Amino acid sequence: MVLCYMGVVVEDVIERAVTRVIDYMHENIGEQFTIDDMARTAMYSKFHFSRAFQRVTGISPGRFLSAIRLQEAKRLLVCTSLTVTDISHRVGYTSVGTFSSRFRSSVGVSPTTYRQLGGFAPQIPMAAKYSVETRTSSLQGEILAPHGGAPGLIFIGLFPDRIPQGAPIRCTVMQRPGPYVLTSVPPGTWHVLAHSVALGREAVLSGGPFASDQALAVASHGPVTVRAGVPVKHVDLRLRSLRVLDPPVLLALLDVRMVAVSANAAS
Repeated sequence: MVLCYMGVVVEDVIERAVTRVIDYMHENIGEQFTIDDMARTAMYSKFHFSRAFQRVTGISPGRFLSAIRLQEAKRLLVCTSLTVTDISHRVGYTSVGTFSSRFRSSVGVSPTTYRQLGGFAPQIPMAAKYSVETRTSSLQGEILAPHGGAPGLIFIGLFPDRIPQGAPIRCTVMQRPGPYVLTSVPPGTWHVLAHSVALGREAVLSGGPFASDQALAVASHGPVTVRAGVPVKHVDLRLRSLRVLDPPVLLALLDVRMVAVSANAAS
């Protein structure tokens, strides 16, 4: 019991240190700083800090910082009239070309298009299809509602790592919690990531996807190894509120208004 208790205490100390660094990233988002600066903020050696950060968040400090910068750029595009160039400088990029390229590859659309769409996407494109000779498999499980709340439209996708960015390997959209299946999944090691805007909080759309962090619920599972022809079962996920230690959802959120219009048109 003592060893278990001490383990919980140590983990809590590590999480507080990592949270302190993430707060530092947000407060200095437009500045140039190094892994050494982050380690000093955490009060760890550089080597120990990098390992601790990766264990707590699932990604490296550098990638987390890059994701935070792009997430802030998304907010500024929706909530301000700043130019793309000004925004790129505000979030720490010295080249607007590099910023625009990374934004498009991570979010799925260009900064200008993202602003025009109000921070949402009418659809989520999947990665290019694999060769017809590639033997695929399927992955299935159940998505569970968050405790004390009901989710709205639920996006579930397969990604190479813990950041929901770029085109998913495979994805599906669900109207409500329950069983899901991803078919034609190529062999590889993937992360199953889900997110949803809370039911009844769709008004967040009027202020962009950043009007309330509590409106977004997330879930993750992985890594999951998929082998050709071998179905993967029981990959269950429970949605929960987004936390400070969670990597930002960089993929443009699906516009539930467009989905509603499509559903009405089909009925």
